[in-house]
Amino acid sequence: MARIARVEILMVPLLPKTKRTDAIQSFVCQETVIVRIHDAEGAVGTGYSYTIGTGGSSVVRLLADHLAARLIGREADEIERLWTDLKFHTHATTVGAITSLALAAIDTALWDLRARRVGLPLWKLAGGAKDRAPLYTTEGGWLHLEPQALIDDALEAKRLGFGGAKVKIGKPRAREDVMRLEKLREAVGDDFEILTDCNQAFTVDEAIRRAHMLEPIGLGWIEEPLPADDLDGHIRLSRSTSLPVAVGESIYSLRHFREYMQKGACSIVQVDVARIGGITPWLKVAHVAEAFNMPVCPHFLMELHVSLTCAVPNGRWVEYIPQLDEITSSRMTIEKGYAVAPSAPGLGIDWDWDAIDGRKVESIDVTEGDA
Repeated sequence: MARIARVEILMVPLLPKTKRTDAIQSFVCQETVIVRIHDAEGAVGTGYSYTIGTGGSSVVRLLADHLAARLIGREADEIERLWTDLKFHTHATTVGAITSLALAAIDTALWDLRARRVGLPLWKLAGGAKDRAPLYTTEGGWLHLEPQALIDDALEAKRLGFGGAKVKIGKPRAREDVMRLEKLREAVGDDFEILTDCNQAFTVDEAIRRAHMLEPIGLGWIEEPLPADDLDGHIRLSRSTSLPVAVGESIYSLRHFREYMQKGACSIVQVDVARIGGITPWLKVAHVAEAFNMPVCPHFLMELHVSLTCAVPNGRWVEYIPQLDEITSSRMTIEKGYAVAPSAPGLGIDWDWDAIDGRKVESIDVTEGDA
């Protein structure tokens, strides 16, 4: 075991590769918060989290002002203890997005450090259930796109072996959503999953009405139909439709996930490693979902989620949205529509530090003298 000697905190803004719109917002910038943890023996682990355009500087300040110094001198391998201590230290701002994003950057760095020290890829260290998982694409399903563009992207994904495509819904008129999806279904056939994402846009009555209209299309799921804190609304919707209801990218607590599963408010869990607070709580949510016989289909962060999806037996899908290409030298391996878990020790992400240095807008070092 080795004690933590230094913590680096960086922030790198990344613009999306394509225009991304949904029913409530546009994805304008990924503020990528990166944490590097150095131990006293010279080993380094790198973790990260993200925002979609706001709050990144707040995550950096929470890390720099309140969390990083508390790591100095601690045993890097005591990941559960460190996560619990930091969560308690931030109890006045927990549960919340900024705190979870900060904890996630630290926790993923600690897991990367542990995996590198023992010489194992993350997917094996965290469970090793399988070495690959099927992919679906979201990059061609944005709300502003015309139906033919949706069709062209989905057909190309199908040609490449992908198992499905996600389409954003939430047009002002429900019939327009239905029309777009009917045309897509006709083009791709019945052997390709169509997944839909509402981005929390609907009221309960509208979600129920639209779900009934969409049922004949045979969708794989309806994602985030209601605000994430509307547990009762999700229960009512789940009881009223045959469509699987997917939630998770906007849920920040293991206990909130438990409530959703326990009360029948969802049937698919989309836990996001950054928004839940790291790999440590992500695995707990995944195992609880397994106990409820529910699949885990994590949101975004494909470069990291491929390893976690492969770590657990109920990991069903990896979401294809490349976002780290400009600051990494590695690419997720894809074989016949499947994401292949990295074989290298650690998270399996090769960071391009020259590119990061050229793009970073924040850079803070915390060492033993700052503790």
